[in-house]
Amino acid sequence: MKVTAGELPEVLMLDPRVFGDDRGFFLESYNQRVFREAAGIDANFVQDNHSRSARNVLRGLHYQLKQAQGKLIRVVAGEVFDVAVDLRRSSPRYGRWMGQRLSADNKRTLWIPAGFAHGFLALAESTEVLYKTTDYYAPEHERCVLWNDPDIAIDWPLTGAPLVSEKDSRGVALKLAETFP
Repeated sequence: MKVTAGELPEVLMLDPRVFGDDRGFFLESYNQRVFREAAGIDANFVQDNHSRSARNVLRGLHYQLKQAQGKLIRVVAGEVFDVAVDLRRSSPRYGRWMGQRLSADNKRTLWIPAGFAHGFLALAESTEVLYKTTDYYAPEHERCVLWNDPDIAIDWPLTGAPLVSEKDSRGVALKLAETFP
């Protein structure tokens, strides 16, 4: 596995070893020992999530204040523009974001640690995202920062108006959001 730090150095891009031939391919989507050795992270994943989204569906920017979740994200069908936003007030990168294309073709995985908001924009007609989390989903602790907050200024690769849930459209601006110390 090749590990590369992103523009936010705590967010890691993981490129697996892919073994392919005329029959198809094989890869290890997750191996705890390899993840710990290659990325230097000893995470305990407790929940796997799977979502399907149509083109232009925008999900996020989500995070949990309590039971904060680290996320290991990959796409098994289609493509997304995946975004992490640093919400740690003590960080010199507080409020900064990074985006990365994840797709079934590039087979890249993204590690987003606790303390970051997460969201994505589906770029294909049908996109399926799988992600592991380091803590359980707790709706009472979930928060949402506005996907289009001008203070964050994410450069989403939109091809029209995004499809956003009612819950996500009620997200708050970063300057009003409850964030991490």
